[in-house]
Amino acid sequence: MLTTLALASVLVFTPIDGVLVCADDAPRPVTDGYQAMYEAGVDYDAFLAAANQRKELWHGNSDKAHGLDLSFVERAKAVGGSWHFLVVAIDSCSDSVSTVPYLAQLVSLVDGLDLRIVDPTAGQAVMEAHRTPDGRAATPTILLLDDSFEARGCFIERPRSLADWMIENDGKIGRATLVAQKMEWYAENAGQETVEELVGILEAAASGRTVCGR
Repeated sequence: MLTTLALASVLVFTPIDGVLVCADDAPRPVTDGYQAMYEAGVDYDAFLAAANQRKELWHGNSDKAHGLDLSFVERAKAVGGSWHFLVVAIDSCSDSVSTVPYLAQLVSLVDGLDLRIVDPTAGQAVMEAHRTPDGRAATPTILLLDDSFEARGCFIERPRSLADWMIENDGKIGRATLVAQKMEWYAENAGQETVEELVGILEAAASGRTVCGR
C-alpha cells in the first residue's frame, strides 16, 4: 500500500481530473451571489441516490466515511456558528468520489454545518473563479460559505500532499499508472487528509482568515 511519503515519488499531474487551489487570495465573487446557487443544489443523500457513474465507489466511500477520525469532528464542533459547503461535483469524477463522501460525513456529525452539491454546469462560475495552477476549471471545487453566504475559503480538487505529488511528477509515469496509484492513495487515506484540510479552512474562517490556496 502507498503511504504519504511514498506517494511523492510515484504520481504525476493529470490534466482532466478536478481542481487544485485558488492561489493565496480570497475567493472571488460570483456575479449572482452564492446563496441562490447553494439553495438550488441537492444534499448528499439526493446526490448519492442519483449517482450513476462510479456508483459502487460512491457507496463504498460513503460506508468508509463512517470511520472518519472523530478528532476532526470535535475540532469542527468547537468552531460553532453556521457554515455552508457549496460543492461543485459530478459523479464521474475520480477526485469527487474520493472527497465528497468524507465531507458529507463530517457535515452529518456537526450541528451548524450543511452541504449542497451542484453540477459543473450550474457551478461553472465557481470553477472558473478558482482554477488549478495550470489554468483548469475542474471538480470538485468546494467553497466554504458563512451564514451570510459569503465565501470564506476554498478546497479545490485534492489534498495538498497528493496535488503536490502529482505536479512534481508530471510526465514521469504513464497515465494508467498515474490513475491507479492516485486511487490507491485515496483508498488508503480514506478521506483523512481531505477532511483535515477542510476543518483547517473552517477554523481559519472562524478566526477571520481565508485559506484558499497553498
